[in-house]
Order: sequence, then structure tokens, then C-alpha cells
Amino acid sequence: MRIINIISNYNYESKKTSEILSDKLKNKGFHISEKYNDNAELNICVGGDGAFLRAIHRNKFPSIPFVGINTGHLGFFQEILPENIDEFINKYINKDYLVEEISLVSAEICTKSKSFFLTGVNEIVIKGIKSKVVHLEISLDGNYLEKFSGDGVIISTPVGSTAYNFSSGGSIIYPSLKTLQLTPLSPISSKVYRSLPNSAVVPGDITISIKPEFRYENSILIINDGVEFKYNNITSINLKLSHKTIKKLNFDKDMYWSNLRSKFL
Repeated sequence: MRIINIISNYNYESKKTSEILSDKLKNKGFHISEKYNDNAELNICVGGDGAFLRAIHRNKFPSIPFVGINTGHLGFFQEILPENIDEFINKYINKDYLVEEISLVSAEICTKSKSFFLTGVNEIVIKGIKSKVVHLEISLDGNYLEKFSGDGVIISTPVGSTAYNFSSGGSIIYPSLKTLQLTPLSPISSKVYRSLPNSAVVPGDITISIKPEFRYENSILIINDGVEFKYNNITSINLKLSHKTIKKLNFDKDMYWSNLRSKFL
């Protein structure tokens, strides 16, 4: 039995597309699981980029490959249009695709009493609560880099470089590169404070360590792929490429460049 998970958001267009997709796949001999099935061979996410990210987090970064059908707005992850479902199914049956491995970012949040762990697909953001200015000491593999002052910093993956990072002036990084990008948010540059004005791309095997100043330790907000987390008494935050990855189907080797052109230019 060839099992496929169809994961949809709740808007009308997504539900309608999911029903059409389900019928077409059943006619080709696939079994569509009513609930998420860990034995499936493929996850098809129907919706926008937000639905894609939620599906990955909700199902705890599964090893089952993902592919997205776009019924949202931008749809950078969701590369298949609803009108191209038949073409997608035929290519999938004929194995006319590549499997891409997507690197993730992990964070260890150390407090005075314990540690917490997060994994992000696009980015992990460190900001001040209620839009407060934050003062952060940033080091790379133990090498002191700067004392940052401003709204916060984004630590993005290559696949997340076209998301919040890009909107904040960061660089676009090709998804297969094993890097992280550190991008400042409204850095303060004056006689008192000196912060890097632009993003820095670092190798994936380097740990980015961030320590809030003592008086700001309870004013730090951590945002993981758009979801906010608040921890008390943070002493340090250590970020690096995660040992976890997710897999994504690519039906066109030039799709990334086509996506860039169509979404941003």
C-alpha cells in the first residue's frame, strides 16, 4: 500500500484543492490517510508557506519528504499550482524529481535553572519584548564579535534567507549551502554603540553565541518561524545548524531561480 499524507489548512480553496488531489491520487492507486501516518511515503502540504511551516513543526520534522501545493499568496515553499496537479502526479509516479535536503537551525536557550531547545526551518529571531531595544554580546565559536544594540537579530537558514531575513536587508543564500546568516534588525550606530550594519554569513559548523546584558535578561523574546517564546533569566543563546533536516521534492532543477524571479522581481 502506497500511503500519502495530505496536510491542508482550513481555507476554502485549500480544502477544495485537497479533495480534488485526493480523488486523483486514489484513482492512481494511492491510499490517502485520514490522519497523519508515519508510514507514508510523501507529505503533500496544501496552503501557503505558513501552512508548510506549521505542518513541519506539528509533525516534529519527519523524515518523510514534503511537497507543497500553493493556494496562498507568496508560496515560496509551495511550488505546485492547483492547475498543475495532474502534471505533478505523473512526474511523481515516474520518479521525475530530485530530493533536496533542507538544513535547519537549532537553538539552545540557557537560563539560570535549565536549558530549552528549539529548531527552526526559516529562522530564529532574538528581539526585545514590547519593541524594547536590546543589548547583546555576540560571539562566533568563542570569538567575540560585537556588542549589538538595536531591535534584535535574525539567525536564518539558507532556505529562510528569502523570508524575514531578506525583508530585513539580508542576503539570499542558495538552499544547498551549509551556512547560517546573522542579520541585524535596526542596529544602533553612534559614538556610544557600534553594531554591524549588515548581515554576516558564517559556516554551518560555527556556533553563534548570544548573551543578553544582565538587566535585559527578562526582556528577551525568541521567535521561531513566527511563533513567540518567552523564557525568564536567560544567560545565553547558542545557535548552530541542526543535526535534523527535512526533505523536499523538486520537480525542476531551475525552480529556485524561477521562484526568485517570479516572487521578487
